[in-house]
Amino acid sequence: MADGTAAMPAHPSRTAIFDAVRADRTGPVATRLLSLARTGEPFVRREAMDLLSSLTSSQQPWPEALEAAMTRLGDPDEEVRRKAAFLVGHRGQPDVVLAVLGDLTDPVVRTVLARALGPAVAPLRTDPLAAVRFLAHLMTLRSAPPVRWPALDRALLTDAREAALHLADAGQLWGRVLYGLGRERQAYALVAGLLAHPATRDIGAGLAREACHRWRAAPVTLLPLLVRYGGQESAPGLADALRTALISEAARQAHGPLIAGLPFAPSPRPRRCPCGDPPVYDSASAAALLAAKPVGIKRLGHAIAIFGTLLDAGPLTFRQAAQLYGLTFARPGRSQAECAPLWLRHAGPSVLPRLLPLMTPHLADYTVGEFYLAGLAGMGRAALPALPAVTALIERRTRIPVNDSTADGEMALDERLLSAAHSTRHAILTAVDPWPSQGPPPP
Repeated sequence: MADGTAAMPAHPSRTAIFDAVRADRTGPVATRLLSLARTGEPFVRREAMDLLSSLTSSQQPWPEALEAAMTRLGDPDEEVRRKAAFLVGHRGQPDVVLAVLGDLTDPVVRTVLARALGPAVAPLRTDPLAAVRFLAHLMTLRSAPPVRWPALDRALLTDAREAALHLADAGQLWGRVLYGLGRERQAYALVAGLLAHPATRDIGAGLAREACHRWRAAPVTLLPLLVRYGGQESAPGLADALRTALISEAARQAHGPLIAGLPFAPSPRPRRCPCGDPPVYDSASAAALLAAKPVGIKRLGHAIAIFGTLLDAGPLTFRQAAQLYGLTFARPGRSQAECAPLWLRHAGPSVLPRLLPLMTPHLADYTVGEFYLAGLAGMGRAALPALPAVTALIERRTRIPVNDSTADGEMALDERLLSAAHSTRHAILTAVDPWPSQGPPPP
């Protein structure tokens, strides 16, 4: 712990501590760790609290760790107090946490404990600490009927400024609750009001950023406000909110002149695409490559180039057609998405009722949706029956649920799918020939 390696994920020293404590929670390593949590230097106490939190769960409770954390709720070091409160709040029983919270006065500790309570904090709407009241009102709002929303909104606005002293992400928390209630317009109105006052500008920026992460229209609506107040004595969160809003292609297009003078350029994540150009095949090399593959092949790199070359040269052989059939129908994924237009070229329009239902369920899948959209685009007007599914993807107001390491990254993935859907709809509607660049359909 002294050299910091105990805090490094997968480091041998950290692994050794975990193995020893899990093997024997009364052994010398566990005993030493509990002791260091109470008596070590501040940086050691911090690391010890982190380790105790990682080693304690609802499935593997450790009462001694909870007791050690309870003794540190009054620690001279604020970060130790914060980490101890996190352990107590997340590993202790709600009634115990509520009792501890009522006995303490430190706003940092009380805020961490209240936050850890989740819905159980709702009764504390008259607590003396604004951060606790703010959390309690948020939890109440989550499940309150619409008739109670105005009163709860006023209470949140009253406490927001003071609550933000101990809740750095008050705006984000507020935005998540509003999203869960479907209150998009209310979120935008709140952002405008909060940004207008310097004391609540950071909260407004956090709420704006959360809105951009949740609703597709938010960047277009909120970008002018973020630019306006970002040019004044800026709150720390405004730059982050601006960068988030600029991930939106629609916002950049709608407000091009407005953002031209910004001190930083938008940095949306690049589109995911293969590196370099695909290999060039002639019919002989393409046929030779397929001849070396089994009939039941499940994946094939550059399938579009390989089968496209062979289809340009003439009908597929029986074996080649069997390979293409398997790639198209065996299982969902990139190969299916890329090969479906090729099977349409081979088999003709009679297969559309079977192909399109394979493709449309995966358009919103952030791992393969772009490939399926590209496949539909490659079908041209033959994909018209799939147009409602593509349009639904474009017209949804909320972000598509995706999984990435950051909220900005998840927003960028949704933007990428949205852009692909627009391109697909354009390709389907503007194609003149239902068999583009391939000659007449087979008989």
